[in-house]
Parts: sequence; structure tokens; C-alpha cells
Amino acid sequence: MVMGLRRPSAPPREPLPGADPAETVAGDTRIGSWALALWVLLLTAAVVLLDVFTGTELPLIPLMVVLPALASVFCTVRQTTGVAVWVTLVVVGSRIALTGAFWDVAFLIGFTALASGLGVVACAARIRHANEVARLRSAAVALQRQILRPLPVVTRQVCAHGLYEPIEEDRFVGGDIYEVVQSPHGTRVIIGDVQGKGLPAIGVGFAALGAFREAAVREPDLTAVADAVEDAVVRHNGFSAETGETERFVTALLLGFDDGDRVQVVNCGHLPPRLLHGGTASAVALDRTSVPLGMAALGGEARTAERVGFPPGADLMVFTDGVTEARDADGAFYPFDERVGRWVGQEPDDLLDALRADLETFTGGVRRDDVAVLVLSRPPAGEKAAGSPGDAGTQQTQGPAT
Repeated sequence: MVMGLRRPSAPPREPLPGADPAETVAGDTRIGSWALALWVLLLTAAVVLLDVFTGTELPLIPLMVVLPALASVFCTVRQTTGVAVWVTLVVVGSRIALTGAFWDVAFLIGFTALASGLGVVACAARIRHANEVARLRSAAVALQRQILRPLPVVTRQVCAHGLYEPIEEDRFVGGDIYEVVQSPHGTRVIIGDVQGKGLPAIGVGFAALGAFREAAVREPDLTAVADAVEDAVVRHNGFSAETGETERFVTALLLGFDDGDRVQVVNCGHLPPRLLHGGTASAVALDRTSVPLGMAALGGEARTAERVGFPPGADLMVFTDGVTEARDADGAFYPFDERVGRWVGQEPDDLLDALRADLETFTGGVRRDDVAVLVLSRPPAGEKAAGSPGDAGTQQTQGPAT
């Protein structure tokens, strides 16, 4: 999910000289044609010289049939076709120049043409698959832009700064969600993690967020908001089951802010928040943790809310397990509480920048899950969102984070 991100997009790479822009896959520049021609000529010269030195008892030129297969991995279809034609001409020309049995020459010509053709076909299949993956990823990103809003978001009770780092792999996107809603009952916040990845996870996330946005304004009780989101996830799972899709659940944390110094929390199987105050970061003790959304039928108990302290000047950090379960090269988990404790007292943007950089260094740039973090603080009086306390859904965005 890539909306409201603090991660700047990478500039597009320029094509190499001689590369075919029409066959460049998802912005990934292929090897330049002139560089490819130079390498092919050098390899041909080396093989021909070795063939001359080894004599007719050990012909090496027919081994050049592997070049189209290698080119199919790195080159465009046009480049692979050029390599295939060149190899066919060299191998056939070298064999015709020698005296030999007709069927030996005919077999070599047929084998060379077949191997070269398979290389071109393999290259076309690779590029077609890569384009399909890129189109599907783009569609997933477009869908996610309609789900999550840019950060920061400022309401009458809360200023929410955030960090979202999606994994960028062919397995597509993850299912982390967040939302901040101003309602007549105060500010409601949700952060959650949908089980699984890809478009099915996005569908569940969209259902959960849609229900939350509506119920957050309508329901006076935070537990009723959680129940509404539960019902939406269950209904979506019912539709998914009818089409053969896997049913999914959502771990989530729902928070309700008013003008007091306490926060209402409903924990649906999610990680507890961290309170950043007085120079320390401490886990907020939650005694009433219920099952994830979509699994209430298995819990047997109604969800309940509890109130936790949120003193003036404090920040409340909520996050998904992409942070706590990040690993280094040796498989060790990221020491989240220890590292966050170093940055307590910094501005939310600076804290999130430090966390992002530290995660990148710790994991070596290799992450296995999305990273979603919200830092919630009381906004200064002059930055509170405009509108009367009864204005439902009133929000003010400061523009997308950078």
C-alpha cells in the first residue's frame, strides 16, 4: 500500500544506449544493443580461435547454441532474435565450410535452428510474464490509493503522523490498513493487518475500512464500531467462500480519543501500543484482548473496551508486526522497544525517519512484510481541525508525508 507514504519514489532509470524502450519491462532497462553486439563478437572470436586450436576432433563452435538461451534471460526479444540469427549463421557457415556427411550437417543445422528458436520463445514468455506482473502490481497500487489516505491527518483531538513501507516483490502487496476519523463522539483510529497478501487481502482491507469509516461516525460506543467491522469482514469472507477464495481475518487495534487524558481501546488480537512519555517508551498493558476481526464466532465473548492513560505531551505509537518481526541477516528479530526508546522526545516526523532508516540498516534492505506505524499526539490548539464538535468526518490533512 503506497498512499500517504514517507518514502520518496525512486527516479526512473534511463535506458542504456541501444536498448529497445518498447521491450523494456516495467522500467527495468535491459542491456544495450551495442554492448550486447560487442560481447557476442568477442565470444564468437574466442570460440572460433579455440575451435581452430583443438582441431576437428573436438569441434567447439556448435556449443554457441547456448548463447540465445543466455540472451533470453537478460535481453529483449529483438536482441535475442539477433543473437539467435548470428549464432545460426556462424554455426551453419562453419560446418558447411568443412567436408562432412550430409546428414551430420543437416542435423546440426536443424538443432541450431531449434535451440535458437526456443531461446526467442523463452525470452518472449519471460517479458510477457513480467509485464503481466507489473500491470497487476499497478492495479493493486491503484486500488490501495483509494483505500488509505495521505498522512499526517489532524482532527480536533489527534494529530496522526505515519510511516508505511510496502514490500516490493512479485508477491504483490500486503494487507496493512489504517484510518483516522473525526466523529461526533471524538476521534476514532484503526490500525490493522489483514491475513495474507495480494488482491484478496486488499479486498478484505477495503471492506474493513469502509465499515469502520461509517460506524466510527454512527456508533457512540467503540465496541459497536468493532462489531460493525467484524460483521463486514464476516460478510466479505462469505462472498469469498462462494468464489473459492480463502477466508481471512484482520488483527486490529481500535482507539477512541476525546478531550480527556485517557484513550479508549478495543484490541482485536493486535499488538499493544507504545506510550512515549517522560523519555521512555513503554508497552501499554491491555487486559481485554479479543480475537481478530472475522473470528468473533470462535471467541465466545463479546468485545469490551478499556481506557488507558494518555497524559499531556505524550505520544501513542501503534504499529503492525512488520516492525517487530523484521529480521537481520542472522535471523534475529528487530529490538523494537530498545530502539524506539532512543528517539522518545523527538518530533513524530523525526522519530519515524529514524525508525525507517534503522529498520533499513538492520534488515539490510530485505523485508518480509509491510511496515505500518502511526504516531498519535495531541495537536496544538492552533492546528486542530476546523469545525464544530458535531461535524462528522471533519478532517484536515497537512499533505502527504515525504
